Amino acid sequence: MKFSACIEMLFVKESDSHAERIALARKAGLKTIEFWGWINKDIAAIAQALKDNDIKLAAMIAEPMLDLTKPENRTAYLDAITNSVKTAQRLGANTLIAQAGNRDASRSFHDQRSCLVSTLTAVGRQLEGSGVKLALEPLNTRYDHSGYFLSSTVEALDIIDEVNSPNIGLLYDLYHSMVMDEHPATVIGNRVDRILHIHIADHPGRNEPGSGILDLKTSIDWLTSNGYTGHIGLEYKPTGSTFNALEKTYNKLK
Repeated sequence: MKFSACIEMLFVKESDSHAERIALARKAGLKTIEFWGWINKDIAAIAQALKDNDIKLAAMIAEPMLDLTKPENRTAYLDAITNSVKTAQRLGANTLIAQAGNRDASRSFHDQRSCLVSTLTAVGRQLEGSGVKLALEPLNTRYDHSGYFLSSTVEALDIIDEVNSPNIGLLYDLYHSMVMDEHPATVIGNRVDRILHIHIADHPGRNEPGSGILDLKTSIDWLTSNGYTGHIGLEYKPTGSTFNALEKTYNKLK
């Protein structure tokens, strides 16, 4: 398995510096990291830390994070994608992360879905030739993201299929999916090739694998045996030190 350390959650107890967290990830034997937003970070320092530690960046969020279900946000998002792509290229990442935004009670689900499809279609065209792809992420609405528009993995995959762009895919977060009582093999089916990136955490608590009740190993094994070859993003809150949590992760998933 190829693991990617989300330095927004891992190594947080050990350092306040994102650059130092990159060095700690390398010390822990990881070859890839990821993070959330980039606008609030010292990109030059991160680029140097990636180079100094011979470590890769798997993914980061496309900013600003706007409700992509609202037509008034489309132009601003498309304009901003250019800067996110340039930053991703500078740092060597080939995946940007997108979230749909919150549900608008004043508009129909169909209207919001149509807007999301249109915006992603435009983004897909804009990403042509960039070497960067956009991964749409469904989130759970039971514990962490009440009111979020897109909580169904099947719906997300249907939207991606409707967009029909090689530059638009799925960020499949097993934690969010399984918290919503989804069974990975059932909701993914024969569409593993749409997955650009994976996140994992256990439940309850959103901590390291083995801390809760989710059978993450079976799900990951199914995904990899059915063609997924990308990174497994470790996006969880360590219950103790990050180094101990990583050891528990490896023992649980091996």
